[in-house]
Amino acid sequence: MQIIECRELRGPVRVYPDSLRNLSLNPNPVIVFGGTLTAPPLARMHRCARQAVAMVALLLAGCNTVPPVQHYGPQERFGSVATYSRLFDASPAHTCEAARRALLSQGYLINSASAEQVEGKKNFQPDAESHLQILIRVVCVPDAANGQVSLGFVTAVQDRYTLKKANNSASLGVGALGSVSLPFMAGSEAMVRIGSETIAADGFYDSFFDLVRRYLSASDLADD
Repeated sequence: MQIIECRELRGPVRVYPDSLRNLSLNPNPVIVFGGTLTAPPLARMHRCARQAVAMVALLLAGCNTVPPVQHYGPQERFGSVATYSRLFDASPAHTCEAARRALLSQGYLINSASAEQVEGKKNFQPDAESHLQILIRVVCVPDAANGQVSLGFVTAVQDRYTLKKANNSASLGVGALGSVSLPFMAGSEAMVRIGSETIAADGFYDSFFDLVRRYLSASDLADD
């Protein structure tokens, strides 16, 4: 039911949608004026009814409006900024070994390690219901003919998780009482990923590359 002010009738008018839909079939729709049923003059009633139909149509159109679809353009702008790569005066195998040691020193779990690639991950929990996981992948390639200069590429991806709680209903049957069952609720919790992004902070990669250089200067890697 919609309450619409009709200036022709000098007061609020309650118009019932069912009556409006049947306006073409029912020339005298039910209109409540001042809280009681009334039958105003036919011309005024028709003008007020037309206003009410227009108002209801606008309200229905607003309810059925579909939100616009978000369109995102390219998020990448390729440039010459060396955020994710550095040159090292070492072979690719030594660079990747230094990267593996750098990750281990910071508490990362190594998923895989070879002479050309290292991958490790680490978990963080900023609050009771949030969880972060950082996955770092290092790729080492030669950058000189003699193989003594390498280029290290590093990419770090941070996944965000949140704790979701769900209630599961179950029943307990009691044999001694026949078919009587006692319902009870059991809760469960699960971590659900809600976002993922590549870390793009220059300071993050600068600190990692500095740590790799420190391990490259270790005696066993520097002497080989």
